[in-house]
Amino acid sequence: MHPHLHTKDNTACEEVMTILDECHARGFLWKSVGMCNDAKTQVNLCLRAQRLERTRKNREAAKVKNQEMRAKWAEIDANS
Repeated sequence: MHPHLHTKDNTACEEVMTILDECHARGFLWKSVGMCNDAKTQVNLCLRAQRLERTRKNREAAKVKNQEMRAKWAEIDANS
């Protein structure tokens, strides 16, 4: 599921989200015949790219934290 779209964290995708909002504002019939599908696809791609970047950063931070923890445990084991 996507995060909330219009937040300070989604500034990278704001342009494509605005295009999608404008398309949806044209009315139900416009949406129902698929006129907003390209805009929706662009929003999905942009949000996916953001999620992948966030996942990569989280993974790197976890590796650093894990290395620090292992070093502390090694120090504890050496001093015991």
